[in-house]
Amino acid sequence: MRGAGVRAVVDAASLSVVGLVEVITHIPRIYGEYRKLLRAAKEERPEIAILTDSPDFHLRLARRLKDLQIPVIYLVAPQVWAWRKGRLPLMQRTIDRLLCIFPFEPEFFARHGIEATYIGHPLTRLIQPSASREELRLRYDIPERAQLVALLPGSRRGEISRHLPVLLETVRRMIGSGGQALRFILAIPPDTGIGSTFKEPVSGLSIQVLEGQTWDVLACADLALAASGTVTIEATLLGTPMITFYRVNKMSWWMGRRLVKIPFFSMVNLVAGKRVVPELIQDDLTAERLTEDALRLLDDEAARNTMRRELRVVAQKLSAPQDPMEVAACIVEKHLKEEMVHA
Repeated sequence: MRGAGVRAVVDAASLSVVGLVEVITHIPRIYGEYRKLLRAAKEERPEIAILTDSPDFHLRLARRLKDLQIPVIYLVAPQVWAWRKGRLPLMQRTIDRLLCIFPFEPEFFARHGIEATYIGHPLTRLIQPSASREELRLRYDIPERAQLVALLPGSRRGEISRHLPVLLETVRRMIGSGGQALRFILAIPPDTGIGSTFKEPVSGLSIQVLEGQTWDVLACADLALAASGTVTIEATLLGTPMITFYRVNKMSWWMGRRLVKIPFFSMVNLVAGKRVVPELIQDDLTAERLTEDALRLLDDEAARNTMRRELRVVAQKLSAPQDPMEVAACIVEKHLKEEMVHA
């Protein structure tokens, strides 16, 4: 966005915290960022505000922006269909237009009096490996008959720290099973600092560590062990069989589980409306379970092919006739023109 000419007032990465308990220690910093952004809005009076994701932060901001008579378009709908439906009245009061990236969302919001438009998932137009599967496997030195397992512990430092020990123990068990030839690549975002923290155990298991190459790793992997989140959508669009998992602080889980009312945790399964990929959530996430499920899938080509077919159906549901970002831009432009007419 900076490359496109956007002047950053607050770094969005500083707001990225997952978990009811985990966020507590970050509240003073996040509140400082909130005040900074609100001050800029008061001083500069933008003609429109486009808020993206981060509902705990942005819905509070939307309320204040509405007081300042700044129209609000919200891109990537808060997942109130899963939990915290009490936010709906606030959304109805403060959001002028809601842009959804999952196909089942507009109907839900329409039932609650919120105008919502499905634009498709932006990743459907963005995701593109840098080379073919064969070329990538050569690049990563994967033997022809070896099976490649992608390890994707998450994008945030906290997620990676919680998930990586289980993944490493899983790798140890899979290698010890004495079955097929296996190779492992740990794919993490750039600049997490995690690589150095776990350098010794990772290198001891001969795991390749690659930063900022997630799409390429997924494109040539036989199986992905993926933290529930955006990376599961990326794996879906690339047709990579996967097992999803997630773990949070025990107190966050105890508090949140009582509030979450959905049949699945993985967005892949939610979009499909059925269980397409295995989910190992919280206490179910153990190295023993993950190893068992991974080896079963690697041994069963028919099951992986069935999963690939189901993933193609999900990918089609996430796609829209037009580029999602172009649709979003047209909606914003139209709203701006309407505001100017009524000004």
